[in-house]
Amino acid sequence: MESISRISSMLETARELTLEAAQSAGAARSLNPRPPRDLPFLQVKKLLDSRNDRDILGGLRKVISMMYRSRPCLPYFSAVVKNVASPNIEVKKLVYIYLLHYAESEPDLALLSINTIQKSLTDQNPQVRAMALRVMSGIRVPVISQIVSLAIKRGCADMSPHVRKAAALAIPKCYRLDPTTMPQLLDYLQILLGDKQYFVAGSAVTAYLELCPDRVELIHKHYRSLVRKLVDMDEWGQLATLRLMSIYTRRCLPRRIKKVKRSKTRGFYEDEASRDESSAGEEVQVLDPDLELFLKACKSLLQSRNSAVIVSVARCFLDLGTPEYIDTAIGPLVALLRSPQDIQQVALYNIVDVCLARPKQFIRYTNHFLVHATDPFDIACLKFEVWTLIYPHCESHIRDMILSEFEHFTRSPDPEIVRESVRAIGRCAQNDSKASARGLRLLLNQVSSQDGRLAAESLTVIRHLIQRDPQAHNKTVIRLAKNLDTTPHPDARATIIWLVGEFAGMGNSENNIAPDVLRILTKSFASESEAAKLQIVLLAARVYLHYLNRIREQNRDQPPHPPSSHSADNNDSNLEFEPNPFATSEEIYQNSSPEQLPPPDIEDHPIPKLWRHILLLTRYDTSYDLRDRTRTYRALLSSPSSTDLASLLLLAPKPAPHIPSPSEARKDLPLGSASLVLGTQVGLGKSGLWLPDWVSEHEAPDPSVRDEKGISVGGGAGGGERAAGEALDQALRVEKERIVDKGKGKEKVVEKSLEDWLGEEKAEEVEESETDEEEEGEEEEEGSSEYEEVTDSEEEDDDDDGVEEAERKGLVEK
Repeated sequence: MESISRISSMLETARELTLEAAQSAGAARSLNPRPPRDLPFLQVKKLLDSRNDRDILGGLRKVISMMYRSRPCLPYFSAVVKNVASPNIEVKKLVYIYLLHYAESEPDLALLSINTIQKSLTDQNPQVRAMALRVMSGIRVPVISQIVSLAIKRGCADMSPHVRKAAALAIPKCYRLDPTTMPQLLDYLQILLGDKQYFVAGSAVTAYLELCPDRVELIHKHYRSLVRKLVDMDEWGQLATLRLMSIYTRRCLPRRIKKVKRSKTRGFYEDEASRDESSAGEEVQVLDPDLELFLKACKSLLQSRNSAVIVSVARCFLDLGTPEYIDTAIGPLVALLRSPQDIQQVALYNIVDVCLARPKQFIRYTNHFLVHATDPFDIACLKFEVWTLIYPHCESHIRDMILSEFEHFTRSPDPEIVRESVRAIGRCAQNDSKASARGLRLLLNQVSSQDGRLAAESLTVIRHLIQRDPQAHNKTVIRLAKNLDTTPHPDARATIIWLVGEFAGMGNSENNIAPDVLRILTKSFASESEAAKLQIVLLAARVYLHYLNRIREQNRDQPPHPPSSHSADNNDSNLEFEPNPFATSEEIYQNSSPEQLPPPDIEDHPIPKLWRHILLLTRYDTSYDLRDRTRTYRALLSSPSSTDLASLLLLAPKPAPHIPSPSEARKDLPLGSASLVLGTQVGLGKSGLWLPDWVSEHEAPDPSVRDEKGISVGGGAGGGERAAGEALDQALRVEKERIVDKGKGKEKVVEKSLEDWLGEEKAEEVEESETDEEEEGEEEEEGSSEYEEVTDSEEEDDDDDGVEEAERKGLVEK
């Protein structure tokens, strides 16, 4: 009968597997899979009320599917929750999922299942116990907070580490249910932080950061044990522990700095005593032993498969460690460029942030930042930025390679890539004169581009390069002025006009092209854009100001005129002419005395005529900004005798602009933060990755608080704890046996070989066998003596029994 029942159960299992395989195969063959069809309410409820686990499981799957498609599933609550006592773990999982989703909507019905969940806490299966604890803490009903607290207390003492991990993760949930349970939760957390299982400790650290991140006194005695468990934790536990240790070291371990003097030798053959020690020492950070323990433990995490762990380790080295530790993290960061594109982009943001602090260490990884054809625009821009950061520190052949790459991308079909490469050439050229000349040749080819934005961007970079050495770029300005007829973009035309006006006073007046450019632009002034009109007015003001300054210099060089008869009351013999800019020549001669009349050629010169014509054109323009700015220039130049203020405002030398890196604004943001990737414009503010300042020497706690006392080897989380591998390695080391020489009183160390170990093991086995034989012999002797005593006692008992029987017989006869 048993064999028949076993065969029938196997056939039923095979039938279920066949049906499931057929369903999955049918779904895979369908080219256009349709969304699952919802069953009627009564049919689903019939499945949930069935006694067959397969039907219940199918009904629960339908309900969960509808729940995640935002269909109303609350009417099934009673039918689903009554299956919480099912012994099938798959059914139990689905019921728990449904219960967590709808327990807050139906708290009264959810409370009916608490007793069943509590019984699951004593189940023999640790997976069921952990799942029950997780579900009980996830039911957001404040009434059961004390029950959840007791369940956590039981979970902390559970033999299974999985249940203890679930208890650690349940602590923050219990606190959110009832904040008054904080004291007892802290006691539970203290126990779990000292757990010897690494994944339990990682979950306890996560709960600590969420529950009480400021209570650093709870971490003192667990600091070293948590550091030793860091390597074995899972990725989430490692991230939480790295963040916790970063905060703890800043608050409890002071930063010590000492000055080191470096000696300089004058020559190889000179006397060694003639060394000149520099008086000014170099400041070097001295690591605390506990901090060094943490940093050394972090080094092994650089081989992690999780990119977030690698970035977190790099952040710890950057915030806590010395430059040597930072250099060890650069290689693993660059290795993240082999990841998918989303991880690659985030890794590049962090690489750029590290490169701003340590650019020289990225030179050997230059080839890793080559832009591929499949790279998106954002990744290409970040790679360009890394190149521009390491360019000033590279050797000549690497610089040539970087410039060749930028030159290649200036011919890209993507205009965004072309503009970004132009900006990168400008950032490289601002630090290298050779790159400046080569970059200028590349950029001048882009001025005549059909893309107006590209031409404007190229001219902006050219303007920055010209401002660095204006005397050497007179011909460049003339070449740009010739391109005004073929440059339609407003910003590009405005940049060229500004360059012509900026260098209008340089060189001889015969070679100055500014008046001719102004004359040509005056003809098309009405059709220019507002940006170009503003620069034309500025050009006219500068040209007129240069003309007035030359007239003043000529008047200073000429001897003073003798006073005339009708100017006796006037003591000034060298009065200068101050004309009204909008007055005609007839009005000037009618309203001026002979001494105030201008020189004969001032009215015939074209520059004042151009200036007055520009003033008339702007008077009737529709732009308020243009009219206001023109009035300002006219007021400055209304008195030709005093042009000092106008020269100070219009002709003041401009400093050479510095083109910063686009990520310069992100320099102070922490690695791995969302602000570093999204920027400060999104308004994220300070994230949780910001670290406090270093604690001072007198405020730091005593190092003895981190000592691990009263903890045996392998028990608890303390200093005596060691992994099984470490204990095995220590046992397999060569044992050193000290033999004291009685005559000499010296110690001799003898190292045991493998033969000695085997010989000792055989001798121990022989001794054990001999002792066992002796013990067996003694036991046999004792057994024989006991047997003799037992037989004597039995004979005496037999005699007594015979007497009693005779008496009974006599009594019977009587």
